[in-house]
Amino acid sequence: MQLAKAYDHKNVESKWYAHWVQSGAFKPAEGDAPYFSMVIPPPNVTGSLHMGHALNNTLQDILCRYKRMDGYRVLWVPGTDHAGIATQNVVERRLAAQGLSRAQVGRDEFIARVWEWKKEAGSTILHQLKALGVSCDWEHERFTMDEGLSLAVHEAFVRLWEDGLLYRAQRLINWCPRCKTALADIEVIHEESDASLWYIRYPLADDPSEALIVATTRPETMLGDTAVAVHPEDKRYQVFAGRKIRLPITDRVVPLLLDPYVDQTFGTGALKITPGHDFNDFEIGERFGLDRISIFDADARVDGSAFTSRGEKGDWINRYNSKDRFEARKLIVADLKERGFLEKVEPYRHAVGRCYRCQTVVEPYLTPQWFVKIKPLAEPAIRGVREGKLRIIPEGWSNSYFAWMENIKDWCISRQIWWGHQIPAWYCVACDSGNVIRGNQGEYILTKDAQPIVARQAPSSCPRCGGKELLQDPDVLDTWFSSGLWPFSTLGWPNETNDLKSFYPTSSLVTGFDILFFWVARMIMMGLKFMDDVPFRDVYIHALVRDEEGQKMSKSKGNVIDPLEVMQQYGTDAFRFTLTAMAAMGRDIKLAEDRIAGYQNFVNKLWNAARFVLMNLGEYSDRQGVHRRFLASGDLQFADLWIRSRLTATIAEARKAIAAYRFNDYANILYQFTWHEFCDWYIEMSKLSLNGTIGSDPKQSQRLLVEILEQILLLLHPIMPFVTEEIWQVLEGPQRTGPGKSVMLESYPRLETGWIDEEIEKKMEFLMNIIRAIRNLRTEVNCPPGKEVKVIFHGPDHDLSFLRGQAPYLRTLARVGSVEYLTSRERPKGAATAVVGSVEIYLPLGDMINLHEERTRLTKETSKVEEELSRIQKKLSNPEFLSKAKEEVIQKEREKSTQHEEKLRALNLSLERLREIE
Repeated sequence: MQLAKAYDHKNVESKWYAHWVQSGAFKPAEGDAPYFSMVIPPPNVTGSLHMGHALNNTLQDILCRYKRMDGYRVLWVPGTDHAGIATQNVVERRLAAQGLSRAQVGRDEFIARVWEWKKEAGSTILHQLKALGVSCDWEHERFTMDEGLSLAVHEAFVRLWEDGLLYRAQRLINWCPRCKTALADIEVIHEESDASLWYIRYPLADDPSEALIVATTRPETMLGDTAVAVHPEDKRYQVFAGRKIRLPITDRVVPLLLDPYVDQTFGTGALKITPGHDFNDFEIGERFGLDRISIFDADARVDGSAFTSRGEKGDWINRYNSKDRFEARKLIVADLKERGFLEKVEPYRHAVGRCYRCQTVVEPYLTPQWFVKIKPLAEPAIRGVREGKLRIIPEGWSNSYFAWMENIKDWCISRQIWWGHQIPAWYCVACDSGNVIRGNQGEYILTKDAQPIVARQAPSSCPRCGGKELLQDPDVLDTWFSSGLWPFSTLGWPNETNDLKSFYPTSSLVTGFDILFFWVARMIMMGLKFMDDVPFRDVYIHALVRDEEGQKMSKSKGNVIDPLEVMQQYGTDAFRFTLTAMAAMGRDIKLAEDRIAGYQNFVNKLWNAARFVLMNLGEYSDRQGVHRRFLASGDLQFADLWIRSRLTATIAEARKAIAAYRFNDYANILYQFTWHEFCDWYIEMSKLSLNGTIGSDPKQSQRLLVEILEQILLLLHPIMPFVTEEIWQVLEGPQRTGPGKSVMLESYPRLETGWIDEEIEKKMEFLMNIIRAIRNLRTEVNCPPGKEVKVIFHGPDHDLSFLRGQAPYLRTLARVGSVEYLTSRERPKGAATAVVGSVEIYLPLGDMINLHEERTRLTKETSKVEEELSRIQKKLSNPEFLSKAKEEVIQKEREKSTQHEEKLRALNLSLERLREIE
């Protein structure tokens, strides 16, 4: 085994992932070691890998690989969510392409087709996650509708029923006319939209010449008005107290109510009350015992029977019957205008609720549904976070959690779709016949008063009357109900399994803020209810991945970066490292492909460093196992002591960062050490030891390089698993023909506090600054790279004495030829100068360059820069450019101006130095 000249991520990644799975590297270790467990936020079975998944699973994998290497028994449970509405929509579209609907094929056949589709395409995203390198235990893979989880869902439902925490009632709920199902409050996305505010005359019943003007954004719902309300302290309307209103169009007579809920500043301060189609109106209706008229059917079309069943008559019923709500709005507004009831219309902007799946405008709809009494579950969940049983990180999200949980409403858990966990409740046709009504096509309709029989298994007969004809509730449970059980149902609950005993509560949950309430809060409530403990100890909330301009990625904007394409082009390790390095706590990631390309250079840097180490192994090529024997040696050179100290500090900082979920710090700490300390400095310094210029034992330098590279690979492996595994296998067994022990099963680097030497680090930092200063001076005066230069140092004796001992490093790393050390007050003239600490550095210019040629070059370059700077400044002083150009374009021009100004200053300084010599 050997390293190729260039790193080929495509061959390496597929090879090692297959090996890890086949060798069982992702399984929990046996023994009594402490455990670390996680459950993957289950992606929808319909999904494909996007940037959010990539970030989320990269961070989870880092934690798991780190903990595995740190001696923990790690279990990371993978799986997918059945995604009720989303999956049903996919299969319905497939049916539509065949000219069929789900109603035509029937429920059983439809569900069979969904399972068939799931078998064909439902694991796509899991295969894509494998490409990302996730170290899940695939033998523990679960699905929210597999047999075990279905058992858990039924058990949880029955226990909640038995504990009096479930009820079925006719309530106003969010209804999606497109998906034809109820939605929970947090499944409704509220978006600011431009609309109109219609001002309508509502005449008094006893004197039509008098009227209240009512402002509304939904004139179509006036068909369901059952009152008008004003604030009891609103002096404008006190004279109308006790009188009644005759509604326009319907002629329905309704009361005028006094209620403090009414906002006196909205519209005219008079509010139409529609309990059947507005949540706040529903509450007012409850207080005053108002009728609740549901004017729409499930398609959000006007339902004429809602009025005729009340004994109401009129041509208006036929005129609006079966009209879509928005079409009905247009007709009603036209009729109001024609009859003189429409006073005026104003533009108005307000939040409109839309279905989170299909973006259809949601309709408040009165229908029988199942609800969870949520307060008794929410209170322990609030205490669990307040008392520190569970941490939410960053801590600021705790406030959002508390605010939502303290104002939580009962959870509507029933959905009117077919794909999902069908509610385990049955109804007796015999003794509940008045509430179980047979429909026109053989289906059954359940009234709000239907009496459910809740059971773990389908009952064979009615426990009330012994009747044999029982019908199961057609509704299914909200997807988030089964997902809420995920941390313990995946471990075998309700059975007392070894996994449940060994790995619950789970250790950490990594997730996005968008499902803090959808999912995280519900898992906490369910965990405390059924397991008497929180489902995880830490919840880490990561931010969003946006485009390089900070915009949310979307197909419509054309700014989506496909993680699979990026991984194919730049390699998975480079992609993972980019996400990690940019994952600052609480800050969205602005992702650009050039950043990924930049970190691909880091992967290549590591690869080339490993090739250098391997090429310089010499006789030290046949070795087994990881050790730090030579690092622990007392016989080390100055550079060796420095890199050992920096390695130790890096280990400490890396461990601290990952323990605090500071993933970006973790990546950047390792980047800094690997590239800027090991590669840029130590490898260059080690060449002097390898060739015998410094020290007496080149073999020791060989061994030290290997041991430090080992530590770097171990440190980097959680972020960059593939390249580190490839290098590790060659480094640990170059004579082998096949894989050895995986790097992920080795121990993560331990801290040796005795190796930290702050004095050595200060001295090395001083030496590096001296070398940097000499390099910068050479660059400033355009000294040829290969030319050795004379350097004169002036400073305190102890500093000069130290520099005398570093002559080999100065000669090699700064191309220094001769050196003078001055302690007198005299300073050399005609030299480029720099100061580092108390030491002054002089490079005589006459020894380095042809003064005439350099002056000519600098003069030409100065003119060129002045010309370009003038062009940029002219543009920035142009009002038309400043008013029309995008802010980012203007900012780039300003940055260019600053850069040219700095360059001009440097050129003028160099010319001034030449004049001093001449």
